[in-house]
Amino acid sequence: MKQDEAEKRIKQLRKLINEYDYYYYVIAQPKISDYQYDMLMKELIELERQYPQFSDPNSPSARVGNDHDQSFEQAPHDYPMLSLNNTYSPEELLEFDQRIRKTLSEPFEYVCELKFDGVSINLKYKNGKLIQAVTRGDGTKGDIVTDNVKTIRAVPLVLRGDDYPEQFEARGEIIMPHNSFHRLNEQRKEQGLSEFANPRNAAAGSLKLQNSAEVAKRGLDNFIYYIIGDKLPSDSHFENLQKARQWGFRISKHIKKVNDLRGVFDFIEYWERERKNLPFDIDGAVIKIDSIRQRKILGETAKAPRWAIAYKFKAERVSTRLLSVDFQVGRTGVITPVANLEPVHLAGTIVKRASLHNADIIKDLDLHYNDYVYVEKGGEIIPKIVGVDKSKRKPDARPVEFITHCPACGTLLVRDPDEAAHYCPNTWGCPPQIIGRIEHFVSRKAMDILMGEATIKQLYDAGLVKNVADLYDLRYQDLIKLERFADKSVKNLLESIEKSKQVPFQRVIFALGIRYVGETVARVLARHFKDIDHLRQASYDQLVAIDEIGDKIAQSIVEFFADERNMEIIERLKKAGVNMKATEETAPQVLQGMSLVVTGNFGTPERRKKIEQLIELYGGKKASSVSSKINYIIAGEKPGTSKMQKAKQLGIPIISVQDFLKMIGRTSIDE
Repeated sequence: MKQDEAEKRIKQLRKLINEYDYYYYVIAQPKISDYQYDMLMKELIELERQYPQFSDPNSPSARVGNDHDQSFEQAPHDYPMLSLNNTYSPEELLEFDQRIRKTLSEPFEYVCELKFDGVSINLKYKNGKLIQAVTRGDGTKGDIVTDNVKTIRAVPLVLRGDDYPEQFEARGEIIMPHNSFHRLNEQRKEQGLSEFANPRNAAAGSLKLQNSAEVAKRGLDNFIYYIIGDKLPSDSHFENLQKARQWGFRISKHIKKVNDLRGVFDFIEYWERERKNLPFDIDGAVIKIDSIRQRKILGETAKAPRWAIAYKFKAERVSTRLLSVDFQVGRTGVITPVANLEPVHLAGTIVKRASLHNADIIKDLDLHYNDYVYVEKGGEIIPKIVGVDKSKRKPDARPVEFITHCPACGTLLVRDPDEAAHYCPNTWGCPPQIIGRIEHFVSRKAMDILMGEATIKQLYDAGLVKNVADLYDLRYQDLIKLERFADKSVKNLLESIEKSKQVPFQRVIFALGIRYVGETVARVLARHFKDIDHLRQASYDQLVAIDEIGDKIAQSIVEFFADERNMEIIERLKKAGVNMKATEETAPQVLQGMSLVVTGNFGTPERRKKIEQLIELYGGKKASSVSSKINYIIAGEKPGTSKMQKAKQLGIPIISVQDFLKMIGRTSIDE
């Protein structure tokens, strides 16, 4: 591969992986299988190794995936929560074993565990009591979900016995068992709500609910797989887990300690066959060095420990018949084909539908109606048609052809030469697009208005809401006449709409649904332009001059504000009292062009968050990983060991909070 081709592919891979990370970790709606994701990541890492001149500290290869949700407060991890290196290959397991033997040059044992398909959690205990539960987040900090986790019966609130350390952390996986998952989807179906794609998505969505009483109804479970802290009972990870079981933690009974790789392969082969008999989902096995002392010798990279590896099972595959194909319209007009299948059992769920993504996929598969197709749920996620059994095709079978006109409004579809998707250009007259934009506007990360999909459709059908500005014209007397609207529900909805007027400006920008403008870009725009008037007057050149704003985003923003109908809606939102101005204080940009990493404990999560906000307020960039491009490390108590070591190796100045405050001309964090 030529150098310019490598650079182009690296950029493409980074963009793809970042997009998939967002859907997997933030929205909990995976777009591709684990296997496909791992193959993309492996390709990126290899290319970056071959072409170090294109290295980037913000590359997805150098960080742990993110599941931040800003509606929760955040807390730093005392010990980084790293991800694991994955493999699907016995040969790579052998290479892993050889590296261990070369480094240790002494006897060692492996512990084999199931790889639960759920949501990672860190439980902090002090004096035998649960004091905090935090999601993995970006590996250095995560969301505080203590109240929600307390509803999970498998999580002990007070430990048994008296021989546990004074303070330690228990790490585990929150899962949704199959019976809870099926019960939840049945309830959602009855309520007219969309069903969860799989138990992992259901667990992730449940853990982020705002009402812990609702979480308690979801039937979540938890397994602990790691105890970390000072003064642990044993140097053996296996023995520590057995002790933790005595303290009241739920520890899987399917853990095995083995002496060599033969024992590892026996464990993997057994559970690849038997996983279908478990009452919950697993997607592989985790292999760890047992001795904590030996783990310290082996160490870790910035992303993953060198003493553990995850062996991922290949995706399950079944054959079933294609009945029909629906073409769905998204809020941006993109047309997504969805296959309707003869129901088939796959990876713990009954599969009736599978994504076909776009016209190219249909063409490549040479798909015909009534074909017998092969369906996979790679990583136990969204079903996907991966092949066709043409030997069973009937002679008169009709090929599946992509539609030419919008199924909702009849408009001729268009396709950008640089994109795979077809879309409907009838932005203002296509009902699914209109409803989709309203759904996006009211979503929790946008305006956070308490309206479900069914309510929005009901208001649209009744002629009360045709665009997002109409929400602020809703009146009690109009709503109370509608079916399923009682006095309390009407008042709650109107109160929620009124409350949304105070939403921060960056979330208002995100809520407007400008194509390619996600949460991060919305935050950049709000910080740079301060109010909606300056933003809408921005030229293409002014936009692309801003870090993180590329050609595509800039063009989309310019086109959005050039549309008089969008401007009319914005004027109505302003008149209704929606916040169209950033409230951030102004400050001298003394950190302009600098990147800083914050590591360690600063007393409270709020203080750490404030330090990170001050970095951005004074013009700096908040980075999560240490590289040669970092200017300063702000260290609190118990800073990350790997970060400090790397900073010293690179000669990066390590400063205290007081030093940082002097740099920006403040005397305290809270002044």
